[in-house]
Amino acid sequence: MQLERERLTPPGLRPPQDDASLVSRMLRPFQQFVATEAAGGIVLLVSAIAALIWSNSPASHGYFALWERTLTVGPEGFALTESLHGWINDGLMVVFFLLVGLEIKRELFAGELSSLRQASLPIAAALGGMLVPAAIYAAFNATGAGARGWGIPMATDIAFALGVLALLGNRVPLGLRVFLAALAIVDDIGAVLVIAVFYTARMSVAALWLAVGVLVALVVCNRVDIRRLMPYALLGVLLWLAILHSGIHATVAGVLLAATIPFGTREGEAGQSPLLRLEHGLNKPVAFVIMPLFAFATPGVNLTRELFAALSWPVVLGVGFGLVVGKVIGIGLASWSAVRMGVAALPNQTTWRSLFAVSWLGGIGFTMSLFIATLAFGSGPLLDSAKVGILGGSLVAGIVGATNLAIGSRR
Repeated sequence: MQLERERLTPPGLRPPQDDASLVSRMLRPFQQFVATEAAGGIVLLVSAIAALIWSNSPASHGYFALWERTLTVGPEGFALTESLHGWINDGLMVVFFLLVGLEIKRELFAGELSSLRQASLPIAAALGGMLVPAAIYAAFNATGAGARGWGIPMATDIAFALGVLALLGNRVPLGLRVFLAALAIVDDIGAVLVIAVFYTARMSVAALWLAVGVLVALVVCNRVDIRRLMPYALLGVLLWLAILHSGIHATVAGVLLAATIPFGTREGEAGQSPLLRLEHGLNKPVAFVIMPLFAFATPGVNLTRELFAALSWPVVLGVGFGLVVGKVIGIGLASWSAVRMGVAALPNQTTWRSLFAVSWLGGIGFTMSLFIATLAFGSGPLLDSAKVGILGGSLVAGIVGATNLAIGSRR
């Protein structure tokens, strides 16, 4: 990334350039990121609609049977056998979390989270947007089997949220887009921690120690400044296998691997850093293959009269109100408090009305919410209940947020 090279090049060696060119170069990576996420959000939406149509068609049995088919990978004696849905959750989603980890590291080193002043507002907003929805869900599900799903409404889907902003074009200030992207990234950090700590099965100590050993080897690769990505990829596969057998959810391997990828550039090195090369290489496969496949395999639910009779309504209401009400209250109140106390400031060209509208978009939970719901409930009526709450709550949050932003931009 040009910005990265400029940060690491001594001022006296930088070529002269006008202010407009500098601003353009600084904003270009973020604009490219938004463009990819926005297009990915549209593909996600189409995939989810296709899943709902197929799962409610006369051929619905084929939809559910497809994802339960098993696939064996590896040589005899060391082979792994999982259902197709399991391979998506435990395999392909690791790549998604690797990309999430890379984005988090980039933001921490050279983005909106690189200084406390910049990071204060999205961090406060994300914390409020996680705690309040979880509390609302817990109020509906204080006891019983549904209590385990408190993490479901905490998540924000960055692809869908930025996709809604993209539909409004230049009427949405860039500062507001940056705020939402940074908020969603902090939200992802919280979701990863929740998955690792609270949605972990019984642990295997031997596999856990193996994972620690592989992680140490990755850190050593980083410290001796290995720039090629192949050693990290090979060790990353070993890390994934170790964590998969440890009891911790396999997706955590993606985030840990991302933390070890070198970010900076060497003096005189041509091109981007290893982290940026890997991030740019993964953006399109994740946005246009992995996430649409997840969106096609996961949200399908047969909306019959029998389903609604079997729904756990506390779970539906907890998830729905957590996403729609909890996100708005949590993000808005935490942001107002941070600005009021003087630890943060509103983004440029942003009003409280527009920030309130964006807080609705934080209630689009879709991808991460569906993933956490699968970890919390496995399969059955509770998972179906969570899906209904996620789809309904995300739809309402997206429509209300987009409508408020459109009305505000006209005014």
